Amino acid sequence: MDDRRKFSRIFFAASAHLAQTEQTWRTKILDLSLNGALVELPSGYTGQLNSILTLEFVLPDSDIELKMEAAIVHKTPEHLGLKCTHIDVDSITHLRRIIELNMGDPELLNRELTSLITSAP
Repeated sequence: MDDRRKFSRIFFAASAHLAQTEQTWRTKILDLSLNGALVELPSGYTGQLNSILTLEFVLPDSDIELKMEAAIVHKTPEHLGLKCTHIDVDSITHLRRIIELNMGDPELLNRELTSLITSAP
């Protein structure tokens, strides 16, 4: 299988919420990257590919909330693959730090962050 990922993923287990047009679903984050997340498919969620939603979660043992707007890029009976379409400065700063602490390679992370910034519309 052709792996088209340009961003390193880290395993990250955390409770989260997905929000879309006045509805909210509880989910769990399975992994994170600078460009998105893999989450459990929430019970009752029927969104389609390319649907836009908001992913919100609080960092464990803190009160720091991260929020990103994301598109569904793949969907299985168990998971949703989300691609970040918008994230605020505070959230990307915290996300970068989480990934940096888990990757152990700051130079790789800097290259990925540069790639993310230069590929933005």
